[in-house]
Amino acid sequence: MASRQVVRVFSAETPNTVTGEVAFPDVFKAPIRTDIVLRVVNDLSRNKRQAHGVNKDAGMLYNAESWGTGRAVARIPRVGGSGTHRSGQGAFGNMCRGGRMFNPKTQWRRWHRKVNLTLKRHAVASAVAATSIPSLVMARGHRVNQVPELPFVVDNLNFEKTKPLIAVLKKLGLYDDVQKVNDSRKIRVGSGKSRNRRYQQRKGPLIVYDSSAALIKQSAANISGVEVCHVDRLNLLQLAPGGHVGRLVVWTRGAFERLGALFGSIDQPSVLKKGYILERPTLHNSNVSRIINSDEIQSVVRKRQTTTCLHDRKKRNPLKNRALMHRLNPFDKVRRANEGKKVEDSRKNKETRIKAKRVARKANRKVGKNFIKNYRNGLNSADQFTMADYADYIKKTKIGTGSD
Repeated sequence: MASRQVVRVFSAETPNTVTGEVAFPDVFKAPIRTDIVLRVVNDLSRNKRQAHGVNKDAGMLYNAESWGTGRAVARIPRVGGSGTHRSGQGAFGNMCRGGRMFNPKTQWRRWHRKVNLTLKRHAVASAVAATSIPSLVMARGHRVNQVPELPFVVDNLNFEKTKPLIAVLKKLGLYDDVQKVNDSRKIRVGSGKSRNRRYQQRKGPLIVYDSSAALIKQSAANISGVEVCHVDRLNLLQLAPGGHVGRLVVWTRGAFERLGALFGSIDQPSVLKKGYILERPTLHNSNVSRIINSDEIQSVVRKRQTTTCLHDRKKRNPLKNRALMHRLNPFDKVRRANEGKKVEDSRKNKETRIKAKRVARKANRKVGKNFIKNYRNGLNSADQFTMADYADYIKKTKIGTGSD
């Protein structure tokens, strides 16, 4: 978005001479809406298409009928008769040789698009505004190193012949862009080379004229890449080819002065376009950093807060993360210290404990021996008593006498 007040007008005869100044139209202050431009260009490009399709009878001009089931063949319709290769072959289906295509293309498709008038005007205004920004013009590939300024306004280009126009373009530093177009000419890839569009080439400068310079249309017709457009009939497809804004535009003085009446201003409607007002920019100053750091904004915003972490961004396991466990269970630190002390004491008193175990084991072994000895003596005495008691029982009991 440019913000100048006037634009210099250069002479066509002596290019380094400034013949005057003209007011800077508000259309160059319009916001550059690439989304609107791309949408309108895509819709307008469809309006040049011609209807085409396939013949409704193509692939269906056969006397064919299905053989039905039971013959171990597909149920596709087959050509009747005999004696030729064609008889018995499949027909009609899109999988058959000579059959119709699937979903045949019809001629009554929706070829064209209706575009809202105000949307088209906004798109043209955005494309015109982009022509004054050198970075966008260079991004499209135009050679503007020798151009004094953008937008580029020339006092008069009303030449009847092509030769003087080429000489003026060379003096103005615009012929480098024309030479780029000539160097880019190549044969098109694809079938279009046989459909009356054999060659491809880049876009050159666009000359916008008014009714006082109508001869430019004739003189520029034979210069490769150079296009002309009347200021009252600005074409979006020429201002933004392919939906890419930033076309190199050369304005005649009369055409440039007419832009104010065509598009109006931010506050006043257009004189020639009924009810049209330029789109208001969302931001008057696109330097957002400067706006934020200005005294007016910083005086009302709250103070900068220190960075505080309310919670861990990463979930941690307290059983593995000691710092998190100490925060959750403060006694865990004491428990770990006691366990460590216990392990250390156990390591240091290992010999003493082993000796004590040996003495205790020896004492227990002695007690065990005495217990076993006493146990065996008790068993022996019990056996003697049991044997004597049994013998006495036998004597008292009469066994095998037969008395009842």
